[in-house]
Amino acid sequence: MHKRVLKAKGKVVKMIEVGRVCLKIAGRDSNLKCAIIDVLDDKTVMIDGQTRRKKCNIKHLEPLNSVVKIKKGATHSEVVKELEKIGIKVVEKEKKAKPKTQKPVKKRNIKDKPIEAEKPKKKTKK
Repeated sequence: MHKRVLKAKGKVVKMIEVGRVCLKIAGRDSNLKCAIIDVLDDKTVMIDGQTRRKKCNIKHLEPLNSVVKIKKGATHSEVVKELEKIGIKVVEKEKKAKPKTQKPVKKRNIKDKPIEAEKPKKKTKK
């Protein structure tokens, strides 16, 4: 199924599997460690960890020797806990809170006039 396998001491070990820790080698998140959380097809996987949670081509990953115990489709917090157990620190980016601004409220000029009935439309000459 997967092309990347490792033969070590007579055993066949899948290198692309759920829980495998990888190093991202291409793109914006390069040189960051991540864990595979889902295998989508032969060429793509879903990753999470120090990288952004996203779909990734397996050519952009370098599998490492370590494997974490996570279930398929694990949440970000579960992945972070497992990566911290093996010594990989995940730094969370803080979202900047935007101050809420109120729209300026226009004051209506309401005079104390009685409500007038609709004025009849003027007849136009043809």
